Amino acid sequence: MFYPKRSSTALLASLFVVLVCLAMVVLDGWRTWQAHGLEEREAGVSLSNMARALAQHADDTFKEAETVLLGLQERIEVDGTSPAALHRLHRVMLTQVSQLPQLAGLFVYDRNGRWLVNSQATLESSFNNADRPYFIYHRDHADNLPYVGAPVKSRSSGRWIIPVSHRLSNATGGFEGVVLATIDIDYFQRFYASFDIGQNGAILLALNDGTMVLRRPLRENGLGKSMATAAIYRDYASKHTSGLAQIKSSQDGVLRLNAYTHLQTYPLFVSVALSYDEILAEWRTDAYMHMAGVLILVSGFALIGRRMVGQIDQRAKAENEAVRAHAQIEKFNHTLAQLAMQDGLTGLANRRRFDAALMQELQRAARSGASLALIMIDVDQFKLYNDMYGHLAGDECLRQVGQAIISAGKRSGDLAARYGGEEFAMILPGCDQQQAIVVAEQIRQAVRDQGIAHAANPDGIVTVSLGVGALVKVGRGDSTTTLIGAADQALYRAKTDGRDQVAV
Repeated sequence: MFYPKRSSTALLASLFVVLVCLAMVVLDGWRTWQAHGLEEREAGVSLSNMARALAQHADDTFKEAETVLLGLQERIEVDGTSPAALHRLHRVMLTQVSQLPQLAGLFVYDRNGRWLVNSQATLESSFNNADRPYFIYHRDHADNLPYVGAPVKSRSSGRWIIPVSHRLSNATGGFEGVVLATIDIDYFQRFYASFDIGQNGAILLALNDGTMVLRRPLRENGLGKSMATAAIYRDYASKHTSGLAQIKSSQDGVLRLNAYTHLQTYPLFVSVALSYDEILAEWRTDAYMHMAGVLILVSGFALIGRRMVGQIDQRAKAENEAVRAHAQIEKFNHTLAQLAMQDGLTGLANRRRFDAALMQELQRAARSGASLALIMIDVDQFKLYNDMYGHLAGDECLRQVGQAIISAGKRSGDLAARYGGEEFAMILPGCDQQQAIVVAEQIRQAVRDQGIAHAANPDGIVTVSLGVGALVKVGRGDSTTTLIGAADQALYRAKTDGRDQVAV
């Protein structure tokens, strides 16, 4: 026999080892890159969801404040600003501030900016707010829209607040003053502190004109300042309703993924940012571990490959003997396979062969559009037979029933099988329902002709019930379960209708 030269075989084996090692490295690199992209996409989705949640929270916060202002505005329009009316209004203000945690205070100013009433426990009227931007806005604009201003320090408490205000007008539309709600910056700060944004993340709330309202981490010297030159505003938030942006900070040089979205009702937007280093920290650790694992695996495979090359020649010499031994094993396996497909008691096909044959016939019929029928056969009152005559007699009864089934099935392509226990089945390829009924009647009569004594049966002999299921034209959607289920239902009907009969 001719054996390949050692150098040629070794070359092929070495090439195989190199290709396998290269494939492992490339596949792991591709998996790592895919994981990198997935990590980025998941971070983007999480950031976008967080930005929408924060925007909705801010919208709801300002909406609650505006609702309170509209209530105060209506009271003033109805009750006026008499001392008694202001006294009642003061009690209402105290109640509303105590119930809404975001409110720092409520104030009403006359047309000159003087304090008429507020939500302080002790009314203070020595201040004048005519110089505040919100007061000037309402004085110069006749609309009844809410005004959300830049954050300022409260003159009464010294805390940073966000003003939300409405214009008070007289019956002719003239300016009568301002009703103001101040939202505590600390309220937003506490809420933003509950979100995990890592060590280098940031949350921003700003007006649509680029004025910073709040930032986490808090930089108090930036509150109320313009962000017109900041990339998140200049290149993104000022041009789009929402989105994602990769921005490298000019202050600390950190590359961050930013998600931003504008509030639906009020002129503000929210931005949430996470550091790329923190987003990819877990991915990077996983990538290093996989890289180390792949290097170890490749090194081990290369060592094994070297040993394999040295053994190839010996393996080639042993192949010839292995081929002869394989032929013997194949012959032996074929014999075992035949035994494995045969029922040891009746000599019929067993359940395994039945399942395989039914699937094969169904596929063949589906390709040609032919019909396929199945008969399910059950020995009537077999449990009583076993109880009366014993298990040895029961086995002999089953053998005789099997022989009767074989004798009744004349066609070469049919397959009779023991389905399980006292239940048998016959596959009838190319057979329609009427033809299957004829075969089933032949089987039923053949069993009766055996004359096997069975005192518990009405006629005193062993009988069988048969169910016929048929697919007239097998299609791609038909399955063995469909056919078995149909035959099984028919068998059930035959048994419930009195046994010793054929049902379809």
